[in-house]
Amino acid sequence: MSYIPRLKTEYKERVVKALSEEFGYKNVMQVPKLEKIVVSRGVGAAVSDKKLIDHAVDELTNITGQKAIATLSKKDVATFKLRKGMPIGAKVTLRGERMYEFLDRLITSALPRVRDFQGIRATGFDGRGNYNLGVTEQIIFPEINIDKINRINGMDITFVTSADTDKEAKSLLTELGLPFKKN
Repeated sequence: MSYIPRLKTEYKERVVKALSEEFGYKNVMQVPKLEKIVVSRGVGAAVSDKKLIDHAVDELTNITGQKAIATLSKKDVATFKLRKGMPIGAKVTLRGERMYEFLDRLITSALPRVRDFQGIRATGFDGRGNYNLGVTEQIIFPEINIDKINRINGMDITFVTSADTDKEAKSLLTELGLPFKKN
């Protein structure tokens, strides 16, 4: 028998039932689900120092458990000394088991390490059922050794769901355990 992440079994056993009761879904396939999580980081200073991209890729790889890739610029911007095709960031797209594992580690170990944590804001929804979360420091993740980082950077975490509305997506993410602020 293979390993199944805790949040995946919790989604199948508890979350589907709770969302079906809340929104009145007739079929299990109508229930929104988490499709992917994209973790990305922009490294603007990489124009002058190419090693910063390697550090960003290594840190995202350590945090997510999946190899990160460098993102390239799409056009020339003379004021930033930026040429088309230069690496200016890093990203990882997580699906399946790794996605649930990352979400579990984010909820249980990383977010509680944020200083003065009151919950995450519920204003990051885009109108189509996706949620964006900004993290200001990468050191909240236990995989990062604070002695080996050269500078503190933030990252963006995007949760892509199959929900049609923001209300459905917020209910899904709340059931999965994301600690939204109480208004």
